[in-house]
Amino acid sequence: MGASKSVPQKSIHEFTVKDSKGKNVDLSIYKGKVLLVVNVASKCGFTSTNYTQLTQLYNEYKDKGFEVLAFPCNQFLKQEPGTSEQAQEFACTRFSAEYPIFQKADIQKALGEN
Repeated sequence: MGASKSVPQKSIHEFTVKDSKGKNVDLSIYKGKVLLVVNVASKCGFTSTNYTQLTQLYNEYKDKGFEVLAFPCNQFLKQEPGTSEQAQEFACTRFSAEYPIFQKADIQKALGEN
């Protein structure tokens, strides 16, 4: 088994990411909250179950300092083929997601791999 490159330790609150429309979001706005950071995909076999459960979990705990941060990704069997905006529309329309859906993630780039 090969080891991957080491990623410098940083707090999630030190990152700035882009929302589904490309606008910068400083994750420091979530300081003091419990975060669940997830990769999502609209064409995955577990999509219906996962989005339903994420929405239920978020609705139950959002008033208690809990946030879901969803990052669509197409690198796992090409299961999120559309745009970031399409992924957000899918989650919000079909599953009533009120938590943020960010721009599609590039996992290899985030890990410093090419």
